[in-house]
Amino acid sequence: MIKKTLTLTLVLIGYLGYSQSKLDGYIEVGLKNNEVIKQHNFDINKSMYALKEARSLFYPTVSLNGSYTKAEGGRTIDIPIGDMLNPVYNTLNQITNSNAFPTLENQSVLINPDNFYDAKIHTTMPLLNFEIIYNKRIKSQQTSLQKIELEIYQRELVKEIKTAYYKYLQSVEGIKIYENALALVKENQRVNKSLFKNEKINRTAVLRSDNEVIRIQANLETAKQNSNNARSYFNFLLNEKLDAAIEVDENEAPPIDAVSENTQNREELQKLNQAKEINDNVSKLTQSYWFPKVNGFADFGIQDFDFEVNKQSRYYFAGVGLEWNIFSGNKNKFKLKQTEEDSKKISSQIDNAKQQLLLQFQVSQNNLKSALEQFYADKNQKESAKKYNENITKLYKEGQAIYIELLDAQNQWVSAQLNTNIALYNSWIAFAELERANATFTFK
Repeated sequence: MIKKTLTLTLVLIGYLGYSQSKLDGYIEVGLKNNEVIKQHNFDINKSMYALKEARSLFYPTVSLNGSYTKAEGGRTIDIPIGDMLNPVYNTLNQITNSNAFPTLENQSVLINPDNFYDAKIHTTMPLLNFEIIYNKRIKSQQTSLQKIELEIYQRELVKEIKTAYYKYLQSVEGIKIYENALALVKENQRVNKSLFKNEKINRTAVLRSDNEVIRIQANLETAKQNSNNARSYFNFLLNEKLDAAIEVDENEAPPIDAVSENTQNREELQKLNQAKEINDNVSKLTQSYWFPKVNGFADFGIQDFDFEVNKQSRYYFAGVGLEWNIFSGNKNKFKLKQTEEDSKKISSQIDNAKQQLLLQFQVSQNNLKSALEQFYADKNQKESAKKYNENITKLYKEGQAIYIELLDAQNQWVSAQLNTNIALYNSWIAFAELERANATFTFK
């Protein structure tokens, strides 16, 4: 029990040291430089401005309006002043024996005002409008939705960066293994040529050693090209120059496999829950059709003919407006039914997503366990192949083993190193997949 605890502690220490390595710095660079993240940030900023726009609808709107009219002809209003007052004025003149009361003409006034101006400050403000209230809530939730989508992409990017980094380390270590193997087969080639020169072996061993040198050289060149491709893809994720150098960490410890399930906190579920809340507010927005809208307005200005300005020119005009929709052919009723169906659909998607995310976690965890088992098996085989190669090499130098046995031992040793290297970084890749499935990576 103490031995297992100590082993787990050492592995955990190795994992923590590895997680705080150069890779974290590359992840920060990738999150900072990634163009898609920048585009998401643009969308978030746009949503923030849309939210501010929705909030501004609660404030009054003030505008300066002015008009001037010049008119001639058209409809008129006839006022029979002369017909009404002239008989009275004539009687008064007779009684007073004077002409104090003049004769008046009938008046005809244009309906369109001539040489008339009107300048005013017009102010309107919503007093009761549920559409504005729910619209602001929806804009706020849409902003949160954009942030959640950004986090989802960031987690996926972190996984891709880690996977690309581990594959690059895997390729670098593969190059080292092939370089060591090339040195080994070249030494065999030198020894075999010397033995053949001294007529201690036949030419077959020399030809086979020459072929081994060519084969390993070809494998080494392939490994270098694969490493270049891995480096280019990693730098692409960081938005750096494709041929930029990559700093690597020397680490031979595998990751841990004890991870608690945390899928309930996945951003994908948060996104669906946020979408459900938005749909609920859309439903309330539709229901707000039944509520009245009350707006206030006020005008402060001056108006008169011939650009005159006096006490009589000044005026104010204020009031309250009411709009209450009574019937619209059941249009909003059917809109409400649509939002109800959307709500049912989102609820079903949430239940399905929970199962999918839990399945993804379990599969990723099983893949990690399988990768670790493979690593430990390859590691043991590597140790055995190393000892076997050392023994056969010693016997070959003493003339107690043939070249085919030496070649088989060396190939086993090289293959065991390659398999162990692949298994080690495959386990780290599997851990990155599990970390993504469990949403356990912490953003700074």
